[in-house]
Amino acid sequence: MAAPGESGGEAAFARRIDPEREPGLSPEQRQLMAQVERAQRHRALQRRLRGRNTLLALGIGAVAVGIYGYTFYSVSQERFLDELEQEAEAARARARARAESAAT
Repeated sequence: MAAPGESGGEAAFARRIDPEREPGLSPEQRQLMAQVERAQRHRALQRRLRGRNTLLALGIGAVAVGIYGYTFYSVSQERFLDELEQEAEAARARARARAESAAT
């Protein structure tokens, strides 16, 4: 939809201009346009980096939670404390048996 009186099928707001070749722009206007373009590029870069940083943080968090969960799982599977307790109980039983046999 072209604005009335324009040819080429582009509206005035969609037309891109080159500040260096545009007649009637003062150096201050050209400088302001360049500054605005730099600010827009900087915002776009920040938006892209924010998304990447979020994905990275989620990935690192997932790895940390996975390691934490695996550690709890593997520790719950270990029975070495139970085995030590059984050995200690057997040693106490042997000591009591020796003490009873020595007492009689």
